[in-house]
Amino acid sequence: MRTHRIRIAAAAAVTAASLSLTACQGSGNGTRDEGRASSPTTTSPVTTAPEPTAPTSADTSGNGSTSPQGSQGSPASPTTPAENSGRTGGKSTPATTDRPCDASAVRVVYSPVSRPLNHALLTVTNTGRTACNAYHAPVLRLDDGQAAVAVDRSTKPQAVVTLFPGESAYAAMILSAADGSGQHGRTSKKLTVWFAPCDNVGSAGGPAVLKLPAGTYTDSTTRVTYWQSSMEDALAF
Repeated sequence: MRTHRIRIAAAAAVTAASLSLTACQGSGNGTRDEGRASSPTTTSPVTTAPEPTAPTSADTSGNGSTSPQGSQGSPASPTTPAENSGRTGGKSTPATTDRPCDASAVRVVYSPVSRPLNHALLTVTNTGRTACNAYHAPVLRLDDGQAAVAVDRSTKPQAVVTLFPGESAYAAMILSAADGSGQHGRTSKKLTVWFAPCDNVGSAGGPAVLKLPAGTYTDSTTRVTYWQSSMEDALAF
């Protein structure tokens, strides 16, 4: 009887260890874009600047992390949000990969929008040949600042967004307070974008460096959402 109990306890320990090892992989269950709609007008990508040191990210809950490697996109100016194309008729399905998206196989585009007020849209498109996961939120740095842009944790989606080749994920930047209550207002000229790994520690590669449109105003309330599966979801915050 004692031997039987020991065997049961050992089996339980092995099961627990297996679950802990695959927990990060399990978080890769992804959402898929549904339907096909027009995407914002974009211009040709901006040349990537020399890779800077990744900052420690901040979020509205006070938690910190760092993040990733990139390619670049150039500013665009959509006037209304529209859902970008995913796979036609696609539905939410489990992710087929635990590989984080990184700048070596994506294109990043910063797009000012007219509505909501003081918002901009970040679009990351998988330009590689295999699927990747847009984990957590982009880790952003304005100009040469050491602190990362705060992450709005209330925007966390129910599932990680998985990008198959050609598909996109979206994150909104709230640039400044609409009521003028923000402090330390400034005109920012450069945005550095990292991508987070599954465990949100460190970065998945180096950054993408984007030149911001002239007159991009930011202040102490600047923040970014988690990656979302559609423009509408990203710009709803």
